Amino acid sequence: MIHKKRPSNKQLKNIAKFSGLGLQMILVIGVGVFLGIELDEVFSNSYQIFTLICSLVFLGIAVYYVVKQATHLSNSKEE
Repeated sequence: MIHKKRPSNKQLKNIAKFSGLGLQMILVIGVGVFLGIELDEVFSNSYQIFTLICSLVFLGIAVYYVVKQATHLSNSKEE
């Protein structure tokens, strides 16, 4: 019988952290899109420029946060 090695608690915590990062990234980008749509409706913009700008800005914020957290996790792994 083949025995599968169970992941350690540390590995499970890292998996949970990265899963949480994905969810946070989706939420941050969603907030940016929602904000952009609302601004386009308020200012009656036919080009939807606020949606584009807010989406890209919030995408940048989300990517920055994920990279920062991933760097922190990899640095803490090395120690």
